[in-house]
Amino acid sequence: MTDVKKVVLAYSGGLDTSVILKWLEDTYGCEVVTFTADLGQGEEVEPARAKAQAMGVKEIYIDDLREEFVRDFVFPMFRANTVYEGEYLLGTSIARPLIAKRLIEIANETGADAISHGATGKGNDQVRFELGAYALKPGVKVIAPWREWDLLSREKLMDYAAKHDIPIERHGKKKSPYSMDANLLHISYEGGVLEDTWAEHEEDMWRWTKSPETAPDVATYIELSYRNGDIVAIDGQDMSPATVLAYLNKVGGENGIGRTDIVENRFVGMKSRGCYETPGGTIMLKGHRAIESITLDREVAHLKDSLMPKYAELIYNGFWWSPERAMLQEMINASQLNVNGVVRLKLYKGNVIVVGRKSDDSLFDANIATFEDDAGAYDQADAAGFIKLNALRLRIAANKGRTLI
Repeated sequence: MTDVKKVVLAYSGGLDTSVILKWLEDTYGCEVVTFTADLGQGEEVEPARAKAQAMGVKEIYIDDLREEFVRDFVFPMFRANTVYEGEYLLGTSIARPLIAKRLIEIANETGADAISHGATGKGNDQVRFELGAYALKPGVKVIAPWREWDLLSREKLMDYAAKHDIPIERHGKKKSPYSMDANLLHISYEGGVLEDTWAEHEEDMWRWTKSPETAPDVATYIELSYRNGDIVAIDGQDMSPATVLAYLNKVGGENGIGRTDIVENRFVGMKSRGCYETPGGTIMLKGHRAIESITLDREVAHLKDSLMPKYAELIYNGFWWSPERAMLQEMINASQLNVNGVVRLKLYKGNVIVVGRKSDDSLFDANIATFEDDAGAYDQADAAGFIKLNALRLRIAANKGRTLI
C-alpha cells in the first residue's frame, strides 16, 4: 500500500475519524492532511485543529463553508421544490457534494493522491462522497476504512484508540443512542429505538424544535422576499443565504415546525427509518411554492413538478456532479427569472400557512379571475367549444362502446 503518499481525510475530531487518522498512517504509511468543514452543524470545529495537531498532523484545514453551502447547494435545490419520496428535504444528501468538492480541492493544493472518509459500507454517504470525488478528479484514490478494517464496533474503536494513545474526549455524559448528522439545513437521527418502525420517536431526541403542543399559542408572521427564486430578505431586512436559513431555523424551531419521521429507500438497497428536523427548509419550501404559484406559467410549473422527483433522486443518490443534474439545474434556474416578490406566512404550532403573496411579475389577473362582473375580460361562452374539443376523443371512444364502466 506504499503507492499512497498523502491522503486528505474528512475529519471531525471524534472517535471514528481520530482512529481513521492513525489507521491511515499505520496501514498506508502515508502523510494525512485533515479537513474539517463548518456547515452550520452548531458545534465548534476549531477543537479539531488541536486534536489533529496533537496527533502530529502538519497540514490542517478548517473551513467555514456555511455561505457557500446555502448559496451554491441549498438554494439551487430549493428552486426545484426538491423533496425525496414525498417527505425528505435532503439535508444530509445536499451537504456531501460540497464536502467532496473541498476534499478534491485540498488534494490538488497539497499534492495528495488520495482522499478518505468515515462513511460506513451500509450507507448512502460513501456513494455520495466517492461519486463526487471521481467526477471531479477521476484518478484519485479513495480510502474507505469501514470497508477495509475489522474495527466494526465502538468497543473495538475505543480499544484501538487506547492502544495507540489517541486522545478521545470523555464528557461524562450519556452517549446519544442515535446516529446524528447536522448542518444548517437539518439535523438527522437514525438508530436506537428508531430501528423499530412501530416505536414512537422519543420527545427528548429533538434538538432544534419545540413540540407543536408546547409551541407558542400566538402565531408568528413573517414575510419572505424573493429574487430569481431565492430568498434575499426577511421582513424587509436584506440577508445573506446562510443568515436566511439560520433565521428561519430559529423562528421555525420556536413554532414547532420541521419534524418528520420517515422510512426511506437508500440507494444501496435497504430501507432505513430516520427522523429529521428541517425547520428552515420546511418554511422555504412552502414559501417558494407560494411565490411560484403567481409568477410561473402553468406549463412551466407542471413541467418543473414532473422533473423534480428525478432531480431529487439524483441528489439523494450522489449525482450532484453529474451532467444530467447540471442540465436539469440549467432548466430550473431559467424558470426562476421571474420568480420575484413577497410571500407572507403564518407560523403556528407546527404549521406553515400561506396568507399572502404579491409580485410585480405576477400572472394572476384579478379582472379575469373574479367571480363578479369582469367587464368582458373573459367570454364565458368560449368555454363551450373548449370543452367539446377536449371531449371529442372521449365521445368517439364511447360511441365505439369503449366505456370505462
